[in-house]
Amino acid sequence: MDLNPRTPRIPPPPGARRVRMVLAYDGADFLGWQRQPVSPSVQATLEAAFAQLLGVPVAVHACGRTDAGVHAEGQTAHADLPPAARLPLPALQKGLNALLPDSVRVLSLRPASPLFHARYDALAKQYRYRVWNAPVEHPLHRRTAHHVRAPLDLPAMRAAADLLLGTHDFAAFAANPHRDQSSTVRTLHALSLVKKGPLLEIRVLGDGFLYKMVRSIAGHLLRVGRHAVPPSETTAILDSRLRTARVETAPARGLSLYRVYYTRLPSRL
Repeated sequence: MDLNPRTPRIPPPPGARRVRMVLAYDGADFLGWQRQPVSPSVQATLEAAFAQLLGVPVAVHACGRTDAGVHAEGQTAHADLPPAARLPLPALQKGLNALLPDSVRVLSLRPASPLFHARYDALAKQYRYRVWNAPVEHPLHRRTAHHVRAPLDLPAMRAAADLLLGTHDFAAFAANPHRDQSSTVRTLHALSLVKKGPLLEIRVLGDGFLYKMVRSIAGHLLRVGRHAVPPSETTAILDSRLRTARVETAPARGLSLYRVYYTRLPSRL
């Protein structure tokens, strides 16, 4: 389903075939998804593997651009394979993973409709922000979870989370992207907190996200959990539509793009 019917659809060149892939990567090794002039990015790393394997440039388009240090477990992307690239897709997937660094993997690779677009066809995305909530940081979670030593008030955090659900202007929960945005209104379909032992997951499902919006939501909920602000202040922050120091941006290492949805949304997170 296309969220914007006016978005132009450009099919692959004659003889080319479009493929859809699901990717996972450890964002700690990259300066984000988007191709950079010098610094390593996931996009450039993946395109370099395609070029090495096929001998021709291949552009890869992702559902969304994760920021520096942000991970992915279910990033979706598409690419157009040139006519000369006749490798069976299982062999192509195997070859790419053999060339990619250990921090990136192509989890699946399959044919796609010629008009499929990883970004414009997405109904929603789910992010998960992970917090290791214990006095001592666990070394196996140091790259993938934000360490919070103090106990957290989960009922208060859930009360604040409920106030963020639905359609709102989230300008107060967005960092300045240094570019114009047509709208800062977004819809959160679900926002849940799941704690298993010391590991807390803040699970967010939305139709789209502003720059650093999920990390800002996580930062705010953690302030509520530490009793730095009451849950009720959430509404006042939303209504202000102004980004101030009242909203903290949680560190990038705790955030992961968990899954992209194209047909139906989950009933629960």
